[in-house]
Amino acid sequence: MKVFFINTNPAWGGGEKWHLDTAIAMKGYGFDVVLLSSQNNELYKRAVSAGLRAIPVTIGNLSFLNPLRIRSLKRIFKSEQPDIVILNLSSDVKAAGIAAKSAGVKNIIYRRGNAKPVKNSFSNRILFKKIITGIIANSEETKRSILKQNPKLFPSDRIKVLYNGIDLKNYDSLASVPIYKNRDSRILLGSAGRLSIEKGHHMLIEMSLLLRKRGIPFILLIAGEGPEKNQLMEKCRKSGLEDEILFTGFIENIKSFMHSIDIFILPSLWEGFGYVSIEAMASSKPVLAFHTGSNPEIIEDKKTGFLVTCYDIEELTDKLSVLINDHELRKTFGNEGRKRVEMFFNSEITKKTTKQYLESLVKETVLKSPVI
Repeated sequence: MKVFFINTNPAWGGGEKWHLDTAIAMKGYGFDVVLLSSQNNELYKRAVSAGLRAIPVTIGNLSFLNPLRIRSLKRIFKSEQPDIVILNLSSDVKAAGIAAKSAGVKNIIYRRGNAKPVKNSFSNRILFKKIITGIIANSEETKRSILKQNPKLFPSDRIKVLYNGIDLKNYDSLASVPIYKNRDSRILLGSAGRLSIEKGHHMLIEMSLLLRKRGIPFILLIAGEGPEKNQLMEKCRKSGLEDEILFTGFIENIKSFMHSIDIFILPSLWEGFGYVSIEAMASSKPVLAFHTGSNPEIIEDKKTGFLVTCYDIEELTDKLSVLINDHELRKTFGNEGRKRVEMFFNSEITKKTTKQYLESLVKETVLKSPVI
C-alpha cells in the first residue's frame, strides 16, 4: 500500500506533527510512505531526517487556479500511483486534491484538526462532493464542526475520528530537569501553548488577580511564543503581576515543564484537540479547562481535573482554589489522568487504529472495483 502525506504548511504545529508521526508509524507497519511538502518547511526537513522519502512541492492559496501547478502534481500522482492521499491545508485539498482526482487516485482523504465550522461555500460543496472521499477528524468536536453549517456537506459516516496519541515510551524516557526551582511554599501553576488570542491567556491574568485578592500565594509559568506575547506581558506589568507570572518562552522539552508544575491550566476559547492536555495528564498532573471544544473528550470532569463554564473566571478560580488547597485531590486527579492517557491516547493504540482505517479504505476500493 502506498500512502502520500501532503502538508505544505510553512509553520510547525499539531497538524504537522501528526503527519510526521503518522507517516513514520505507517512506514514502520510496512506501508510505502511518501511525504510531500515544501523543501524549506520544517516538516520536510524532519521527514528527511527521520528517513522518510520526501518529494518537494509548492502549493499556495491560488495554486488550484494554476494549470501548470495542477499538471505538475498530476504527473507525480500518475507516476507514483498512490493508493491513498492524505491532505492537510485547504490549499492542499484544492490543488493536490484536484490533481489526485484527475490522476485517478481512489482515496483522497482530508485530515482536519481545526474545530471551526467549514464554510458552506460553493467551492467547498464541490470539493467535499466531487474530490474528497473521506475525512479524518482529530476529535468528535472537529467532526461536528465540519457539518455545522451544512449537515449535507459530506456523509457523516465517511468522517473517521482518530485521536492524536502520545508515545508514552518515548515520553517517559525523556530526561526531566525542572525549569523553575520553587524556593518558597507557593503553588506552581502552568499553561503552555501558542500565545494567540484564541488560546485565552488573557483570562489567566484575570484569574491571577482573583487568586492574589484571595490571599493565595502562587507562581504561574506560561510557556510559548506568539503574537499576543508582548501585550500579555504588558498587561501583567500594569497589573503588578510580574513576580507571580513568568513567561518562559518556547519550551523544547515539555516534560520538564510539566514536571515543574503542580496544576496545568488550559484557558483556550476552543480546541480541535488539546494535545498539551494529554502531555500534562501523561505527567500525572490535574488539568483545569473550560467546557468547550474537545476538552470534554480528553478531560474527565471531577476525575482527571475540572471542566468549568466557558469564560467564567470566577468559577475557574474557585476550582483552582480547591485543587491548590487539596494535595491528595491533585494526586488522585493526576493518577487518573495518566490512566486515561494510557487507555485512550497512547500512540500505540492510535497508530494501530489509523493503520486499520487506511487498510479498510484500500480494501473497500478493491471490493468496489469492477471485475474484468
